[in-house]
Amino acid sequence: MTVIDSGPDLSPDLSTLLARATAEASAWDAGTGLPRDVIGEAAKAGLLGLDVPVAYGGGGAGARAVGQATAQLGAVCSSLRALLTVSGMVNAAVHRWGTAAQRQSWLPRLASGDVLAGFAATEPGAGTELAAVATRIEPRDGEVRVSGHKVWVTFGQDADVLLVLGRAPGGLTTVLVPADAPGVRREPVTDALGLRGARLAHIGFDDVRVPADHVIGPPGFGLTHTVGTALDHGRHTVAWGCVGMAEGCLAEAAGHVARRRQGDTPLSGHATVRAALGRAHVRAEGARSLCERAAALRESKDRQAITATIMAKYAAATAAAAVSRDTVQLLGAAGCTTNGRAGRFFRDAKIMQIIEGADEVAELAIGDRVISQYAPHVRDGQR
Repeated sequence: MTVIDSGPDLSPDLSTLLARATAEASAWDAGTGLPRDVIGEAAKAGLLGLDVPVAYGGGGAGARAVGQATAQLGAVCSSLRALLTVSGMVNAAVHRWGTAAQRQSWLPRLASGDVLAGFAATEPGAGTELAAVATRIEPRDGEVRVSGHKVWVTFGQDADVLLVLGRAPGGLTTVLVPADAPGVRREPVTDALGLRGARLAHIGFDDVRVPADHVIGPPGFGLTHTVGTALDHGRHTVAWGCVGMAEGCLAEAAGHVARRRQGDTPLSGHATVRAALGRAHVRAEGARSLCERAAALRESKDRQAITATIMAKYAAATAAAAVSRDTVQLLGAAGCTTNGRAGRFFRDAKIMQIIEGADEVAELAIGDRVISQYAPHVRDGQR
């Protein structure tokens, strides 16, 4: 497979990991997911702490460097990309909202891969609307007790610690829950549409006792601040990963139509085929441009960065879904195998569109931004 060359030379460890993923990603998707030693290789390559400050043992990478690395992973294996995403989400939340002691205690272990993190927010009754979570986080006798049920936890089968969103007496909050604590139950998910290599799990918490110093951020700030920071980081990496998927599919489609012949005519000789490639190229390039813009705004700490990231994620997920669909169509029978790369990306891209809710959720947020930018005099009550 051709990995899109979109950045500086890769480290030897990352090159080795990408080569292995290229050869084994379909098997991971069809089997039991990423082997634990692959997670170790990702940690060795610096992916689990890519943008954690150097002072805490991370790589100190900026938003664009993180995006470039994520696109490289996305062009090979969405589940491997998801490993970087979920690690980065928890790292970002702890770094932004943890105390100095919490940052010193957790970030070096998370960045090195000594502790693998999971992010547990979604519930059966709280997906897009996370304010509706029912999980309880209750202070008691100098500790906190966690009770509830979380679903679709990426790498939930393997995580050593879980950042859990729940309802405390002072409002929504988050707490780091060791996954081996008594009362934690894991239910592996084996029938997901996409991200089948990402070791998904539903996780129950039955009156789990956790030290009080594992609470991240003050009560009432759990969703708007701690989880908000995590989700913003997640959108950034998902967007770039989708760019990688779209570009990977485009490269595969172009190679196939150049080689494949119908009688004496290569598929690339058909105007409709070239037009399909043209549409795919524009979609991928447009998504990459929005990701580049979002990364630049993030690095400059511009107030528009959050909205720009939402736009990039929306455009990139849409592009990945469209380009992978067209690639499967162009490949014909060769693209219809369940575990072929194009078919795998087709399924994974649909999951990327569903994350955080239907496309209309992002469209509404972007539409609100349009109103505030071009018609700032309009207020909610006047619409």
